[in-house]
Formats: sequence, structure tokens, C-alpha cells
Amino acid sequence: MGDVLALVEARLRSALGEPDARAAVTFLGTDRIEVLRFIDGDIARYATLGMSAHPMADPTAALADPLRGPRAELVLSVRAGLADTDPVLRPLAVLAASPQVEGVVVAAGASLDVGEPLWSEAPFSSVLVAESGGLIEDLELDEPLDPVRFLPLLPMTANEAAWKRVHGAAELQERWLTPGTDLRDPLRRSVTLD
Repeated sequence: MGDVLALVEARLRSALGEPDARAAVTFLGTDRIEVLRFIDGDIARYATLGMSAHPMADPTAALADPLRGPRAELVLSVRAGLADTDPVLRPLAVLAASPQVEGVVVAAGASLDVGEPLWSEAPFSSVLVAESGGLIEDLELDEPLDPVRFLPLLPMTANEAAWKRVHGAAELQERWLTPGTDLRDPLRRSVTLD
């Protein structure tokens, strides 16, 4: 576990630079989850560290494989200085702990909801999990371990989350792309949904 997390932190540092802040949260019955903050100009990036220590297990499997299975960390990018987004540290740790706590497999296209605003006065309580491989390359591990994927999180308003449940992730992403929605704006409003 420690070796995997050391490699993950090294990959985060090589892609994003040195973190300027970090916080740790431990939930009863789970391993510690850290959230690192990286500032890149006017962008604040929050990345989890600890979710990938163990593979995510299929909740329908009779027995969890301790080696094989998808591994991931979560990355949220927001424009710095427009809102106090640092309270997102705890909700991100909650989302990162969900595979251990709830037995879910977090993958691209999934919706994750924390049931409260991601930060004070945020219009978002849920996120859409996007495809990995953009900002931070997947981290290959020695066989038989699956690679660690760094999954971007895109905040969704309540209306967008409801629309996504009906129409799917691809349709929602198209709704965001068409008007050029700035998904990193911590104060943005919902896009127009027909």
C-alpha cells in the first residue's frame, strides 16, 4: 500500500508541482485519505491521495481481490480567488473513501453526490467523473496491479445532475461544451437544459 501511494504522490508532484497544502481525513473502518492542494496560476487543483491504496472491488463479487481491480485518485480543478473552495477537502475525502465504505467502483461517467454543497455557498453538491489521461497520465504499476487512473471531477448543479440521470454523461458534457461553459468557475450557474 505504501509503495503505491508513494508512486502516486510522485506522479502528482511531477504533473502538478509541489502541493502548498494538505489535509488528512480518516473515517471509521477505512484507511487515511489525504487531499493535496496545488496552485497553478489562477487554478487551484485538489487531488486525493489514498483511494488507490487498494483496488476497487465489484460490489457483486463474493470475494474482493486484494491485488486486481481498478485503482483511482480524484482531481478537482477550480478557479482560485473567486470563492473559498478549501472546504472541499472533506467532501473530496468522503468521495475518495466511498469505494471502501460503500463498495462502489468509481469510473468515468459516474455521478458522485455528497448531499451538501462542495464548499460554502457552492451551487454544486455532486460531480461528474470524467475520463482520465488528460492532465495527469495514468500510473502503470507492476503486474498484476491495475494502473492508477487520475479521474477529473466536474461539479454539477442539482438540475444538471438530474438531467444527467435521464440523458447520460455524454449528453450533459455536450451541453457544457456547446456554449463553452467554464467548468472550473466555482460560482457558475446551471447550463440551459431543455
